[in-house]
Amino acid sequence: MQWRHVWQLGIKELFSLKADPVLLGLIFYIFSVAVYTVATGVNFEVNNAAVAVVDEDDSPLSRQIAAALLAPQFQPAVKISARQLDTVLEQGEFVFVLVFPPDFERHVLQGKQPQVQLNVDASAMTQAGNGATYIQQIIQAESMAYLAPGIEYADSLPVRLEVRKLFNPNADSAWFNSVMQVINSVTMLGIILTGAALIREREHGTIEHLLVMPVTPAEIMLAKVWANGLVILVATLLSLAFVVHQILGVPIQGSVLLFSLASALYLFSVTSLGIMLGTLTRTMAQFGLLVIPVVVVMYLLSGGTTPQESMPDWLRWIMQLSPSTHFVSLAQDILYRGAGWQLAWPLLLVLLAIGMVFFGIALARFRKAIVSMG
Repeated sequence: MQWRHVWQLGIKELFSLKADPVLLGLIFYIFSVAVYTVATGVNFEVNNAAVAVVDEDDSPLSRQIAAALLAPQFQPAVKISARQLDTVLEQGEFVFVLVFPPDFERHVLQGKQPQVQLNVDASAMTQAGNGATYIQQIIQAESMAYLAPGIEYADSLPVRLEVRKLFNPNADSAWFNSVMQVINSVTMLGIILTGAALIREREHGTIEHLLVMPVTPAEIMLAKVWANGLVILVATLLSLAFVVHQILGVPIQGSVLLFSLASALYLFSVTSLGIMLGTLTRTMAQFGLLVIPVVVVMYLLSGGTTPQESMPDWLRWIMQLSPSTHFVSLAQDILYRGAGWQLAWPLLLVLLAIGMVFFGIALARFRKAIVSMG
């Protein structure tokens, strides 16, 4: 192993990347436009939900409740007839349809606890769950205000719940989505860039030139790992600083240096994985098809979209072998909660161990591929 060869081959990789405008454009787009559009366009909160009301009572109380469904959570309630209820839900015109029965107000005044039906289009799963809770609270609050004017709804409950939201006080989806999009971009590009670099050498015939040079497979592979990893790391830090922090206004709680170290160790793993996948394919099209299921699984099951605790035990244990699981946990601890070295070092060691295993497997595959080419 001669580190001078690793350095020079890595510089060659950087020049090759510089000469590929498509990959450069992809890197820029993923760490800027994609981060911004995903952060601002994907919302987990109830926002501008369409609501209809079937008011068979048409009383002051039912009208007061319907009028309390306000923006930004809800659109102004649209009054429809009972005959239209199934039709508007089947056609997806409304997410919520609230039905007030006849004599609703009179039964409320008599203390009979009438039932109000809320029909929800649960195909919009996130809005359905959160919106139903909001509407239930609105109905209870407006009914209490109607029965006992001047008395706050919370004051009438036997237990008062005080909610304190940590790390994201306004529960803003943009704070979560922007950081997670950056993390997912690291995974995707870490695999794509190194695998594409290997296949590009094979398709252009330059891999044969390397075979006649006094370099080893380990030197070639390390050069691809550090060069492509460095590009992604720089793009990640720039995206965090300018897109996430400056443009979207997301606060970065923890140490950027610690996050950089975690990202570097993670890139060591995923770039090695990209080379290994590159040795399994012969063309860029095959590589692209192979990358899709790998990236999707690492993205969806890493814990960034679905909490690990909600997964089946066997799947959760399997995903502990994936570096993305530990990197997502590390990134959230550092960037959201401001975790320091004392809390992060066990996961850093895990990332390093997984990276060494991935690198060893990829190097064995790469050596075999080099021999077959020779």
